[in-house]
Amino acid sequence: MAYWLFKEEPEHYSFTDLERDGTTRWDGVSNALARKHLRQVKRGDRIWYYHTGKDKAIVGEMRAAGNSGADPDSDDPNAVVVEVRPVRRLHHPVPLNQVKKDPVLGSWDLVRLPRLSVMPVSEAQWRRVEELGGGTE
Repeated sequence: MAYWLFKEEPEHYSFTDLERDGTTRWDGVSNALARKHLRQVKRGDRIWYYHTGKDKAIVGEMRAAGNSGADPDSDDPNAVVVEVRPVRRLHHPVPLNQVKKDPVLGSWDLVRLPRLSVMPVSEAQWRRVEELGGGTE
């Protein structure tokens, strides 16, 4: 099992939308490095859901409901999708400004590569976000 962080604009599709829908297909990733990461996602991988825009915070956890694969609805042969489902909402969102100040998280790609929409998360980073998030609602 691997750990990931996926970013999305909450006005486009929020964690609340995912909770309501129960599952969604994560698609629309166009950056080559983000696609490379997305291709590595396997069923059962744990994923942080990060709200971009004005929120800029990790708000919840998802799981990959299946392995990533080619996007059947895209004309782009490199387009990748993965089905995800919600697991839990963090009790306290973990804002980007807190991530930047944290010694465990400060060098993370979330800080270093702010435009990257899919990125790996180390086990230590995962645990630290859980600590900062204060558990679940």
